[in-house]
Amino acid sequence: MALINSILSWVMKKRIHQIELFIKYPVEVQQEVFRKLIRSAAHTEWGKKYGYQDTHKYETFRERVPIQSYDSLKPFIDRTMDGEQNILWPTDITWFSKSSGTTAGRSKFIPVSQESLEDCHFKAGKDTLSLYCNNFPNTKLFDGRSLMLAGSKSINKLSNGSFYGDLSAILVENLPFWAEFRTTPDPEIALMDDWEAKIQRIVDTCSKENVTSITGVPSWLLVVCRQILDANGKSDLREIWPGLELFMHGGVSFEPYREQFKSIIPHGDMHYLETYNASEGFFAMQDQTSHGDMLLMLDYGIFYEFIPMNEFGSENPKALCLGEVEKGVNYAMLITTNAGLWRYMIGDTIEFTSTSPYRIRITGRTKHFINAFGEELIVDNAEKALAFAGKETQAKVMDYTAAPVYMDEGAGAHEWIIEFEDQPDDFEKFVNILDQKLREENSDYDAKRFNDKVLKRPIIHKAKPGLFYQWLKDKDKLGGQNKVPRLSNNRDYLNDLLERNAK
Repeated sequence: MALINSILSWVMKKRIHQIELFIKYPVEVQQEVFRKLIRSAAHTEWGKKYGYQDTHKYETFRERVPIQSYDSLKPFIDRTMDGEQNILWPTDITWFSKSSGTTAGRSKFIPVSQESLEDCHFKAGKDTLSLYCNNFPNTKLFDGRSLMLAGSKSINKLSNGSFYGDLSAILVENLPFWAEFRTTPDPEIALMDDWEAKIQRIVDTCSKENVTSITGVPSWLLVVCRQILDANGKSDLREIWPGLELFMHGGVSFEPYREQFKSIIPHGDMHYLETYNASEGFFAMQDQTSHGDMLLMLDYGIFYEFIPMNEFGSENPKALCLGEVEKGVNYAMLITTNAGLWRYMIGDTIEFTSTSPYRIRITGRTKHFINAFGEELIVDNAEKALAFAGKETQAKVMDYTAAPVYMDEGAGAHEWIIEFEDQPDDFEKFVNILDQKLREENSDYDAKRFNDKVLKRPIIHKAKPGLFYQWLKDKDKLGGQNKVPRLSNNRDYLNDLLERNAK
């Protein structure tokens, strides 16, 4: 295995040179991606509609093609699912990633082309390993296998020979040989429909494997890892997998789960690598060990645009290309992809931490924030405040959601329900620190909290153990990319959870 490890590490490192090129020439690489996408789709129905044959500059594209949401693209996607081709993209689309977006939202079906599988998702898989090998040249990663937690949805065959399923399930179904060789569990288990039965099979089989890395959404992997520990009567994952050295995570913020993973992998040489991927594509990954921000990957067949959040929601917001962005500004991200998503509003907000090279961090969702009183509270504010309050009070937060509450008279407030793994040593202190940290992170929130005139102190409820898990289970949303909505301007999620918590 040592020889295989050395060969694979060498192959992975070859990609570093290409990454260095797009770091050096980012705008030029994005311009080439743009030109290739336009040329490829010039004779599609969409391309003809918007005159791609004589669209040579980004400015023309920006003027001609409106910003798209899922609803505006849905008629074209529906026709593709019915078997029509050459609508949004020239090559045949036979795979669709099923994504609800939120736990309560209706399903979305995102087209997945062969190009996006090979040139985006699988290329990104290799790149995460390339960057890791570059940072840790003495890695033994390839001596063992990677536990990859796929979605709990089955692959569903449509009448016309196309398929849909959770993105992670689609990836498992289409894994190239080099990836299938080093992943566990086998596809038969990975693609099981019943989430709880699948966990048991993973516990039974993967406990005996030599697992050197784990990959997936932190919230769900934590459930799996704890069950593996319980089944083996251990408290440290290294007692089961001595070679475990890497956790590649994405899908949700890692901050609420960081301390929980440290408690089950209490070793300073355990490495964590954040990735930014979604049903629509793979966008960024952590390339440095000293910082948690992520390198925007510019040669995956995705062209990026960014709308400053102070313009978001206006009648004609101006989108910016990569060369026009600035550090420290909150942007909504648009993508144009090699699967036929054109100027698509993905729903995430990001901030550039660097423009040489272009590194980002995710700040939240365009729909997941609270702005009922002009406070503009985003998920990034909430995650930082919760992590700080937890550290100061020896608490570990598992899940949470929050929404505004409108008082009949006087000021309003934010109401939270939080499920703790470890309770705060002083709950009132936790609330006070959370409130104060939110004020430090968000000047608009701070202004509204002044003298309790607009916003009062947060109202926080403790969730009973397992509340969020059972809530997701009842909605058939266990596993995969399913997430608990963190912040909302309406009280639908919160009221449902509070009602269940009171029973």
